[in-house]
Amino acid sequence: MTDQKQVLDILRKMAAKMEEQKEYLTELDRPIGDNDHGINMARGFAEVEKELPALEGKDIGGILQKTGMILLSKVGGSAGPLYGSAFMKAGMGLAGRTEASLEDFLKAMDTAVEAVMHRGKSTAGEKTMLDAMIPARDAMRAAFDAGSSAQAVLAEGVRAAWQGAEHTKDLVATKGRASYVGERSLGHQDPGATSFSYLLEVIRDCVAAAE
Repeated sequence: MTDQKQVLDILRKMAAKMEEQKEYLTELDRPIGDNDHGINMARGFAEVEKELPALEGKDIGGILQKTGMILLSKVGGSAGPLYGSAFMKAGMGLAGRTEASLEDFLKAMDTAVEAVMHRGKSTAGEKTMLDAMIPARDAMRAAFDAGSSAQAVLAEGVRAAWQGAEHTKDLVATKGRASYVGERSLGHQDPGATSFSYLLEVIRDCVAAAE
């Protein structure tokens, strides 16, 4: 089970990870986007981190919803609305909860994927963050249904997310800013799929450390 304090710790470490990978994510965005994904993600999560002291004692749903609102307003480009919607919708499903199980997390992942699909009007195979999110969600659900531990479930999710992010090099973008360059997007890894993979890594590592 994960409580509010652990959720706040995860968000703090997500902010550190986005700052750490800021230049790499921006470099990925340079040939197919606006050359700012890493900068935007680091700025957005830095704003989330500033708000964390005020969120102590709040329920998990409230923490995630507030995180989504901050990302929506502070992260530029398409990433802000997409990540913002993902966190806000996931938070709605956890409203009032002070603890969340692995099953709760997987349900929140379902909700987050649906939110991104709806907001971006996209699906897998279009060179977006969904190409990491959907494989990760499916791999985690399969591992969970097979009776794997939380650590093993999250490890499978991270493996599938990175595999999906890597696969975006073989896809032509048909959604978002990258779609403007068409066939020239081939060979380039999607920055959104990459940032999602890093965020899921943080969750995996924090859960492993707590067990």
